[in-house]
Amino acid sequence: MHLLCGGSPVNPAGDDPSGTTLTRRLATLDDVTRAMSETRDFGKHLKLPQVLDSLRRVLQQPGGCAAVQERAAALEEAGLYLGTDWASPEILVPALSGAGLRGADADTIVMEAASNLRMLAIASGDHSHPSVSAEDAHQFVSQVLAMNLPLLFTAPSEAEREKQGRMAQPIRALFRHLGEQVGYESVLDRLVDEIWRILRQRPIQVDQVQRMLTQIAVYRSDPDVDLGPAVQGLDRLISSLFGTTEASREDPGVDVYRARLGAMDASGLQFEAAGFARAMHDTGLVSPYHAELLRFLLAEGDYLLAEALGLSNTGRDCLLRYHDLVHRLIEEAVHPQTAQCIYGLALMLDRGILYQPPVAPSLWRQLVLPLSPAARERLTAAYGPTPAPRARLLAGVLSMLGLPLGVGQGDNPTCQSARALSMWAYNDPDYLLQMVAWAARDDEIIMHFEGRPISSRESADGLATTLPTDLDPVSLLVVPHLDRIYAEMGRCCADRPGDPHRWINPEFHGWWSGRGFHINVDVGTGRLIDVEQFVRHFYAGYHPAHNGDQPLIHPQPAGIAVTDSAARYIGWHAITILRVGRDPQDVMRVYFYNPNNDSGQDWGDGVVVSTAGCGERFGEGSLPFDQFVSRLYIFHVDPFEQSDPDGVPAAEVERVVGHLRRSWGADRLPVEELQAAPER
Repeated sequence: MHLLCGGSPVNPAGDDPSGTTLTRRLATLDDVTRAMSETRDFGKHLKLPQVLDSLRRVLQQPGGCAAVQERAAALEEAGLYLGTDWASPEILVPALSGAGLRGADADTIVMEAASNLRMLAIASGDHSHPSVSAEDAHQFVSQVLAMNLPLLFTAPSEAEREKQGRMAQPIRALFRHLGEQVGYESVLDRLVDEIWRILRQRPIQVDQVQRMLTQIAVYRSDPDVDLGPAVQGLDRLISSLFGTTEASREDPGVDVYRARLGAMDASGLQFEAAGFARAMHDTGLVSPYHAELLRFLLAEGDYLLAEALGLSNTGRDCLLRYHDLVHRLIEEAVHPQTAQCIYGLALMLDRGILYQPPVAPSLWRQLVLPLSPAARERLTAAYGPTPAPRARLLAGVLSMLGLPLGVGQGDNPTCQSARALSMWAYNDPDYLLQMVAWAARDDEIIMHFEGRPISSRESADGLATTLPTDLDPVSLLVVPHLDRIYAEMGRCCADRPGDPHRWINPEFHGWWSGRGFHINVDVGTGRLIDVEQFVRHFYAGYHPAHNGDQPLIHPQPAGIAVTDSAARYIGWHAITILRVGRDPQDVMRVYFYNPNNDSGQDWGDGVVVSTAGCGERFGEGSLPFDQFVSRLYIFHVDPFEQSDPDGVPAAEVERVVGHLRRSWGADRLPVEELQAAPER
């Protein structure tokens, strides 16, 4: 059994590796639509599979949504919706549209997407419909947009990846298209709240948020648009990128801003520095003007540099102690195109990790690291030629070292690799830097499994069937190597009984992974086993009331059974347990890292992962202790630590089993445990 980190990865070129163009796919769609229109009503259902398949292929292409919108009238007239509820758009309910798009059936997803694009065509006047006015269609699309805001800019959740496969990203493209066409004024309040929710988790990758804010900023400049009460929160977000300080207020352009800096005295520069630092730490977003300021301040002294970074006392000490290194890092990595790395640099200095003896020399090596042709090609393909690939990678390193819990796996089944990068950045930064050097310079990583060397170059394919591209620069280069090595370690112990993570995790993630291993699933049958003892051992190992009040020393790998909002089982997923403690409401919680880009997920039965407001630090998700255990299926402990599993109260165990019974364990628990589990 392996941790399945979502479903099928998205192939940016669709499911045809030869890269068939949108034009050719549209020609096919037009042909099959014409064939359906020429068929009598009783035979149209025979043509429907071809039309749906062609629609799916078009929607998977950039520009596909606009093309389907243009063909909305032709598709309806051909009989696409004949005999379905979609044939009567006046009876459609906006609240049900999102459910259809989140479903597991590809045909339903395509029909729902086409229906929404038909409504958009009606709203824009491109399609006249006898039963729906343009105003009603506009209201319908606005309501669909408002009810599905996360689909505008968050990565697919584990449930969506598993259910939707390759359609997960086209669905997001659909909602971006709907938002751009219908406008955001009707959903702005909720949209701003959603952006803040994502930013409070401090992800490394904020491109989607930045693009959304850019679109809203343009939209906001229209004097006829009434933004309502959302304007204050929106202003804070937009100004963090485009008008953070007095000198950059009207978004004058980098060249003009640089000239203004040259005319400022020390007091003006300090005002600029403080303004940028305040906005950066408030939102987690960094303005391109901030990069220009930082480069300018290199010649003005470390006091202003520390002000511009918003450093704590620890960070200021690091800046002074490692003055030459920090200056070189700014010179090489900080550019308007990589401005986001400034936040990573600031947090890296505040972490004080430069005082660890190997870290500073490793960063000096990173500054001059030659990149392999493959590494340069991948970085250029993903980010463009400016700045140079080495600068882009260095910026990514700073972001990861500053935001170790902001690493995301993109839309790929690579949660093990993302977790490893996060764990190393969090706990062993010089090891992370060594991995980056091997991957970027040598295009090969060699790790060891029980003394046997495993080369990423010589290993077979990993879990990802295509090379991921929707990643931060470090992950972009390192994840493909780690993915192959992880899969090879799995093959090394394929003939051993039980779950292979017992042996893989300590070898793959690090020596601090506990050698004590507990699992509550029988690998052969998928049935739950030893549930009570599993729960007792986790309480005894991690709960302060049952482990002698021993805090967690090192982050520990663990596996959860992901469930959807209806508490139905989706798949296995890799996470990191970070700490256990009481929240401000005195509830004992487990704080953990989820490699998905958005940790805030509803797992059903009242189990909703919190990312803010319950004592979380940036990047952490958390759940009450019993709820967390109810979704856990493997964990590691130090087998030599003293613990007393038998001392865990039966009521605690029963509460966890109750959650299990009502969720992923519904058809896995032994009969006697199902009968014993209390109803709530």
